[in-house]
Amino acid sequence: MRGRRSAVPETVDKYLAGVPSDRRAALQELRKTIRSVAPDADEVISYHMPAFRHHGILVYYAAFEHHCSLFIASPTVQRRFAGELKPYARGKGTVHFAPDRPLPAALVRRIVTARVAENEGRVTKHGKGERCGKKPR
Repeated sequence: MRGRRSAVPETVDKYLAGVPSDRRAALQELRKTIRSVAPDADEVISYHMPAFRHHGILVYYAAFEHHCSLFIASPTVQRRFAGELKPYARGKGTVHFAPDRPLPAALVRRIVTARVAENEGRVTKHGKGERCGKKPR
């Protein structure tokens, strides 16, 4: 219906169930790749998108009308991989890819590994259980 916001999915599985099949398949592969690097990360819905959280958000991903996106959640990590991400359209903090031309799994694994290290380094630096400048949850 026009003018009404769609309901926010409660789980990643419910989010993916509402995505057209071509984009769903691409996101499921991306999810599997991320999970292979961050098996202990929690899967959450944040900002209406699936995300992986481990000492803070690692990455978000989502489907849009004409593309899928990976949100790296770190300008430092995005800059580090800028050369390898060049073939893909990029926005501020976002990498866009066509469902039939997904991001290489090896690149995704390196990005997620870098994000895990970055988040764990922040925890080590600021004390166990703390998130930079925030109280423990």
